[in-house]
Amino acid sequence: MPGLEHYLILSALLFFIGLAGAIIKRNALVILMCIEIMLAGVNVAMVAFSRFITPVALTGQVFTIFIIIVAAAEVAVGLAIILALYRNHQTVDTDKINLFKW
Repeated sequence: MPGLEHYLILSALLFFIGLAGAIIKRNALVILMCIEIMLAGVNVAMVAFSRFITPVALTGQVFTIFIIIVAAAEVAVGLAIILALYRNHQTVDTDKINLFKW
């Protein structure tokens, strides 16, 4: 049976893959997906800690559901912003979009 260390390693791996993707990639949609991968890593850690520290209480699962709800709202707002940027600039490349230029 996998222990807490295994879940934390998986969580850290997911988080750092998402962080590297968010830093390296230029496409706004890919950056949003990488942020979602980072949130998935946090969710794995929350559930693992909840399962191994207090197996009777469901606090980690409740926080995970809250994080998923916030992530869904973040995706909806992010996609709306990306669609507006695409309509104005015809690109979602973050290097080509400069909102400070007139």
